Amino acid sequence: MIEFGHGTHVGLRRTRNEDTYYADAALGLFLVADGMGGHLHGEVASAVVRDSVVELVGRGHSLAEAIRTADEHLLAQMHEGADVMPMGSTIAALRLSEDGYEAAWVGDSRIYTTGRELRQISHDHSLVQALVEAGQLDPAHTARHPQRNVLTQALGVTAPAQLHVGMAHGRIAPGMGFLLCSDGLTEDLDAASIARTVARTDLAAQECVDQLLLDALDRGGKDNITAILLRSS
Repeated sequence: MIEFGHGTHVGLRRTRNEDTYYADAALGLFLVADGMGGHLHGEVASAVVRDSVVELVGRGHSLAEAIRTADEHLLAQMHEGADVMPMGSTIAALRLSEDGYEAAWVGDSRIYTTGRELRQISHDHSLVQALVEAGQLDPAHTARHPQRNVLTQALGVTAPAQLHVGMAHGRIAPGMGFLLCSDGLTEDLDAASIARTVARTDLAAQECVDQLLLDALDRGGKDNITAILLRSS
């Protein structure tokens, strides 16, 4: 059995919410998409990605296939538009099955496992992560880096031939759960704060998500904030 909670908030500094998400225990599909672009374009981009992935996974495609096709749909949408304003989106997607899980992502929306500890299983496609891997930036300084929001991969932005869909998979252990979120959550809350909230067994999954959103707003709410928390029983 899966218990899950979900929520999104525009934050305190944005006028529009360019995040979107999907949560369906019957399909076993959960995703967060964070759009980017000019007037309305971020909302359109994340919605196109969400709807494309949901439809394709429902038709039996793998997460990687669905994400790559969603990228094609997003590029086609831009080419058909009357203006040339670019738009893009991140995605962090999780598919559960009877014997395990599959995770896929592009950009800096994240997927964590929860349970004994909070552990990030996605890998940020971001400039600061690339600098860390190159040994040019101390991981402790990433949260304050002026270019921390610069992405190295995004749907609708990265050329299809260079698009890298990150993948992870594994078995679901007893007590294991998952957290999917946009960078609006991790921008305002550090891993220790998030871990304390999702570990609270006195709260239902939805209550934990509600608390995460409130905590992020209390810390400034600098961006749109979206989170999905899953718990297995």
